Amino acid sequence: MSLRETVLSDIKSVMKSGDKPRLAALRLLSAAIKQWEIDERIELNDQQVLTVLDKMVKQRRESIRHYSEAGRHELVEQEEYEISVLQVYLPEPLSDAEIGAMLDKAIADSGAQSLADMGKVMGLMKPQVQGRADMGALSQLVKSRLG
Repeated sequence: MSLRETVLSDIKSVMKSGDKPRLAALRLLSAAIKQWEIDERIELNDQQVLTVLDKMVKQRRESIRHYSEAGRHELVEQEEYEISVLQVYLPEPLSDAEIGAMLDKAIADSGAQSLADMGKVMGLMKPQVQGRADMGALSQLVKSRLG
């Protein structure tokens, strides 16, 4: 079963169980997936669904930061709950050692020598770490290794 089908199946199960907060979070995910499918006129594969999940988690982390600064703790809790629901569908995060090894290989494979070659390295890394590592942190790591 694809990731997209799993999400749709889980929505049906949660509807039957009556867990309204979880259902709301899953409906947001389903809506984001469907929106991309409509925009691109395609059915998303697992890699593309992971991209949607990554984007949604990133948006919620940013919202948490803003809500925390504004003292809106009830909204922080809501965003944290939504992240916990979304993370169920993300693969196991990579360890720092795994990311380091993958980065060393990507730098060697691309022949990167300076920051000008960062795009080549990120292009090789992104498909491997999508949904398993923070792309912003990865970008900083690549900059530090090439800089």
